[in-house]
Amino acid sequence: MKTAILTDSTAYIPKKVRQSKSIHMVPLNVVFGEESYQEEMDVTVDDFYDMVKENKELPKTSQPSIGLMTEKLEELAKDYDAVVAIHLSSGISGTYQGMITAGEMIEDIDVHVFDSEISCLMQGFYALEASELASNGALPEQILTRLEEMKQSMQAYFMVDDLSHLQRGGRLNGAQAFVGSLLQVKPVLHFVNTKIVPFEKIRTRKKALKRILTLFEESIKEDGRYKASVIHANQPEEAEQIKREIESQFSNVEVTVSYFGPVIGTHLGEGAMGLGWYRQS
Repeated sequence: MKTAILTDSTAYIPKKVRQSKSIHMVPLNVVFGEESYQEEMDVTVDDFYDMVKENKELPKTSQPSIGLMTEKLEELAKDYDAVVAIHLSSGISGTYQGMITAGEMIEDIDVHVFDSEISCLMQGFYALEASELASNGALPEQILTRLEEMKQSMQAYFMVDDLSHLQRGGRLNGAQAFVGSLLQVKPVLHFVNTKIVPFEKIRTRKKALKRILTLFEESIKEDGRYKASVIHANQPEEAEQIKREIESQFSNVEVTVSYFGPVIGTHLGEGAMGLGWYRQS
């Protein structure tokens, strides 16, 4: 059986890597006024943050259409027997449910849909590992078993400079706890049961980032190997500095720097910073 690996644009896997690993992608959309752009295709992350500064109103986001999804599945059916589709958390987007619907409409390929319950490169890590397994001939069920295993150690925490983006977009569960003057805090957030929820209220950006690093350090065991990613919203130098700090302390952690792209960046705002990791062995 030949199995395709499919994800969506919010995994933020660079195009060259997707191509080299045979990872297929359906894009979400970011909308400025009347103009809609397919993420990772029509708009780059650098252009996006410039466009946000130039526009008075915040952009909106939308999931891929069912039509686009069925089109992608029909295309994959020409070369593959099955597809494992890995999508951003079902608690913040309908993309996962949309792919289930699209899969039920296509008869020529066996569609398995996986809810990453997270997003950004942490979602991408699932796709990358699935690609490795698929290239070695693993069956869809074997791939899904490994993804569920990864989920047991997958952790990610992030902070935002301005909670109003998340609040207005309805992506923050329990946002009512942060209205008014509390919007001045730099809370540490994380995903719980597919939703973004506050983890801890912290007063300054520096302390919030330090808390995230402490959570990371506490979870890393000497007898394991880990993959981690520092994820930023237009803060590349700060992200690289955090990466170097981690590398200097942990020889058993492979660290990359990634980004909050247009769709996720719309809801988090510029200046957001996150750190995610999982245990490989």
